[in-house]
Amino acid sequence: MDVSIIIINYRIPHLILNCLNSIYAHTSNIKFEVIIVDNDPANGAAEEIKNTYPDITWIDMDYNAGFGRANNKGMSVATGDYFLLLNADTLITDNIIYRCFDQLNKRQDVIACGAYQYYADGTPMPFYKSFNDFRKTFFILPPSRIVENVMGTLFPEPNYTDPEQYDWLVGAFVFVRRKGFELTGGFSEDFFMYGEDVEWSGRLGKLGKLCLLKDSKFIHLENENPFRRTRISWINRFSTQMQVSNFLWIRKQYGIISYLILIIHYIFMIPVVFAWRIAINLRESGKPFSELTTQFIFVRKTRVILKYFFRTLFLKKGLYKIDPSENIDRLTIS
Repeated sequence: MDVSIIIINYRIPHLILNCLNSIYAHTSNIKFEVIIVDNDPANGAAEEIKNTYPDITWIDMDYNAGFGRANNKGMSVATGDYFLLLNADTLITDNIIYRCFDQLNKRQDVIACGAYQYYADGTPMPFYKSFNDFRKTFFILPPSRIVENVMGTLFPEPNYTDPEQYDWLVGAFVFVRRKGFELTGGFSEDFFMYGEDVEWSGRLGKLGKLCLLKDSKFIHLENENPFRRTRISWINRFSTQMQVSNFLWIRKQYGIISYLILIIHYIFMIPVVFAWRIAINLRESGKPFSELTTQFIFVRKTRVILKYFFRTLFLKKGLYKIDPSENIDRLTIS
């Protein structure tokens, strides 16, 4: 088998079918298998999908295992020389799977590759181009040339001679050699959702290059999920689940000091963001406490981060999945 395509299902059979339709319509010149791992078998509509595509391999999980664990399960039974981890909410628009296969056969220095994400309307989706590009967004600092220069010095961009090489690949489309899974063990199973692709990329990058192939793209529909961020603002850039996962990634990849710096930064910023907003309220309306919703959301999210402080600090094993009562984004949807 040339390629094993692994897709995670969680109550989205219609998206799975659309994704599979695009794969079978555009993929040729290779032998491939499709493995679907269902994180919610009771509501997964397995029969509907299997009736349409009877040759797929279907795996039921006993619980909602999240992204990393479910993909690891799929990779553990895959028979292909290469694995393609593909989000259910994606569409293939040409023979990109064969091109990835062909390129990695030719380029033994590349351990895994990805493609550029596009929205459904055909516009390119922005992405973080390096670990440091991503890390800088964790700090809540006033936008200015001075701050930008300081952060650029503290978190410099990598300088790769290969124009296609990047630090990490977005989990929505990861085309990886089998040995990439076998030598690393796959995703860290501590992550429930978000951050697992970044952390795995760090370990994969020690085995070879990670590349985004030029002129390769796919459509990412970004299906709604209960952990997606809402009320996006300067101080609330990530959802609560994203933040817990991001801090876990920092601890795993960069160590205790980097993790503690972030924790101290968020605690210190609580009075700062309130003082900043109160000053604006006084200037605009003369009512200092008239609009502080965003600031209180920040406090609630920080409390959740601190709840996971000791677990993250000591890297205790287990699934870092927030409870429904900690899902501040869902609780504060207006």
